[in-house]
Amino acid sequence: MTLLLVIIFLALIFDFINGFHDAANAIAMVVSTKVLTPLQGVLWAAFFNFVAFFIAKYIIGEFGIANTVSKTVFTEYVTLHIILAGLIASIIWNLATWRLGIPSSSSHTLIGGFAGAAIAAWGFQSIHLDVIGFIAIFIILAPLTGMFAGLLTITATMHLAKKARPHTADNWFRKIQLLSSALVSVGHGLNDSQKVMGIIAAALISFNTASAGADIPDWLRLTDINDIHDWTPFACFTVIALGTMVGGWRIMKTMGSRITKITPVEGFCAETSAAVTLFITEFLKVPVSTTHVISGSIMGVGAVKRLSAIRWGVTIDLLWAWILTIPVSALLSMGIYMLIKFFIK
Repeated sequence: MTLLLVIIFLALIFDFINGFHDAANAIAMVVSTKVLTPLQGVLWAAFFNFVAFFIAKYIIGEFGIANTVSKTVFTEYVTLHIILAGLIASIIWNLATWRLGIPSSSSHTLIGGFAGAAIAAWGFQSIHLDVIGFIAIFIILAPLTGMFAGLLTITATMHLAKKARPHTADNWFRKIQLLSSALVSVGHGLNDSQKVMGIIAAALISFNTASAGADIPDWLRLTDINDIHDWTPFACFTVIALGTMVGGWRIMKTMGSRITKITPVEGFCAETSAAVTLFITEFLKVPVSTTHVISGSIMGVGAVKRLSAIRWGVTIDLLWAWILTIPVSALLSMGIYMLIKFFIK
């Protein structure tokens, strides 16, 4: 049971890191356009990260993304050692990319770490290639969808507001940017909190399967992710909100200004299109990268001015980070799994 509790603790640590790693996704534009101060921005984003819990539980009525993540590895091959290795690898990659200011995907490092450790233990037959392939496709589809939505939103918005005076439009969009940034934070909470839920659920199911007949506390009993206790989602949504409050200032600089300069109108359009994309992927139960979606939205909005407005050198660097996240995390977790098996029996 000690190992299980360590895994739950590390999963929540990852969730916290995910929050401050991805805080910039929700607040970069609303802060860079000076609608909110950095402190106000993180508090605003953290609040709506937490609100997402009630939306998932009482409005959507399920945690579909958590279910998808938990099935990355076939249930019969999941062990606590595999989950531990995957979590450690994911935490290392997230901290490294945060330190370098690279807005990589917490989603994909978690999935890559989980799958890599399983491959090291059992081989490729242990991983659900269809699920991983479906998720991997969205490394490309998520930013493209965000970009297309950004293009449509900025085009429609500029057409509707073409008669407004620039100063008046600027002031008006500063106010409604509060709504669009809140929607992004809700989408971030819905998407990213559930990934950790899926990992904790996989650990609980593995533990219960291996400890059949043992005296297990009720709050740790789980055989089906659909019966997950309320403490798990509540803890995951709370911790990611706390992580968001810490903030990710290095990444915020990249998201807020290095891809393209953002005005209040453009910030509103980028945030709205990103939020819509995140809600669509929530409906499809696909764990996508909030970073990818928002980066694509910013590119789409910036491209309307002119293609040269997008700093393609930065964009290419981001693309490489996105592509490498899953395989690098998988390789890292393979090595960590070997060490864990050697030291922890």
